[in-house]
Amino acid sequence: MSGTAQDTAAVWEALVATARRTVADGLVVGTSGNVSARVGDLVLVTPSGVPYDRLTPDDVTGVDLTGHQVLGTLVPTSELPLHLAVYRTTEARAVVHTHAVHATAVSTLVPELPPVHYMAGALGGTVRVAPYALYGSDELAANMLRALDGRAGCLLRNHGTVTYGATLDQAYDRTAQLEWMCRLWLTASSVPGLTPSLLTEAQLAEAGARLKGYGQRR
Repeated sequence: MSGTAQDTAAVWEALVATARRTVADGLVVGTSGNVSARVGDLVLVTPSGVPYDRLTPDDVTGVDLTGHQVLGTLVPTSELPLHLAVYRTTEARAVVHTHAVHATAVSTLVPELPPVHYMAGALGGTVRVAPYALYGSDELAANMLRALDGRAGCLLRNHGTVTYGATLDQAYDRTAQLEWMCRLWLTASSVPGLTPSLLTEAQLAEAGARLKGYGQRR
């Protein structure tokens, strides 16, 4: 196996593991979400309608940046336009899309997630909600890009979440944090007679700058 083929196989294995994690952690039901990762000009993506626990190394599915399928025989996810839009306009190496319940609930209530926690700074600031459009459509991808401007994640109205990162782990962690923040806001705002305190954009920016240096140094 060539080095490129080995890289592709390793990324596909990690992609499938991430997709399975979205189910195990309750961020999607069945095959309702999708995951992708970029290897050079190749985008590996989960196939449409196939349960993640059935995917094998032989099921690797890949397209080029125009959406033309160049690897595998399974039909790519119907949300392919959404994933490709992110790769064409950002430095993303991985994208995670889910139908996480608390995040989807928030997407139906407000135009942006109220900044109740400093971890919004890790996504670039207050998380916006992209206007509704039919799933799998170019309109949805365009709406998403506007909501993502200056951000690493957004909500899709009456639909779910999109986050991206430099790695699959980072994209997934951002999704999990976004769902947690949505759950936090829903919990705090449900207390009768009280209103959650919110952070300012300056406070989010300050937290975001510090979070860039968070963790162990290599």
